[in-house]
Amino acid sequence: MSAHHEPRPAPVTVSLSASGGARTPEDGGPPLRSKVTAALAVVACAACCALPLLVGAGLLTGAGAAWAEQTLLTVAGSLVAVAAGMWWLYRRRTARARRGCGCGGNGCGC
Repeated sequence: MSAHHEPRPAPVTVSLSASGGARTPEDGGPPLRSKVTAALAVVACAACCALPLLVGAGLLTGAGAAWAEQTLLTVAGSLVAVAAGMWWLYRRRTARARRGCGCGGNGCGC
């Protein structure tokens, strides 16, 4: 009886940086921090949609649900605004990095 061994796959290396999810202009795509913020906004929206189920199950009263709904909608809206702002700043920085500073075709300054 012969034993056939499969070769082991190469180990995966993960780079952890302290840059807070910032990416270089070559990476493309939004930075990790804006993705996380947008995901938290989605979770807040989902929790807001689950409120009627919590009231029906008796885990939340009508007054508590009204307060939670307003709070969750405010939190979700704020998180969407923050994620959009972070994405906008990221796009602005990467465009500036690609263009470079100094005098060019678009004028002088950074």
